[in-house]
Amino acid sequence: QVKLVESGGGLVQAGGSLRLSCVTSGGTFSQYAMGWFRQAPWNEREFVAAISWSGGMTYYADSVKGRFTISRDNAENTVYLQMDSLKPEDTALYYCATRSFIPAMNVNDYDYWGQGTQVAVSP
Repeated sequence: QVKLVESGGGLVQAGGSLRLSCVTSGGTFSQYAMGWFRQAPWNEREFVAAISWSGGMTYYADSVKGRFTISRDNAENTVYLQMDSLKPEDTALYYCATRSFIPAMNVNDYDYWGQGTQVAVSP
């Protein structure tokens, strides 16, 4: 069973930064593509960023491109989401998820999910 645990969320002012982490246990982390998604109240869960198993390919939603950076450390079984220039509309519960090898941008393409970490951005 693969387990994912997110951390690093919090309350920050607009323009500030946060770094989310997601530690994975079980399975072989270096074979997993990893994704970050978010869900605001009354909204559907949406794609934020994804990274391939090697870290060689990354993908971003247009709304975060140029502000967020996804990275991974396979030795630490951890994927990161560096979030800069945060905006109030980035407020959401952020989830990490995993699937085999190739990144995807569809929620339904991921096999395992964490419980989420809350990000709140004040004006």
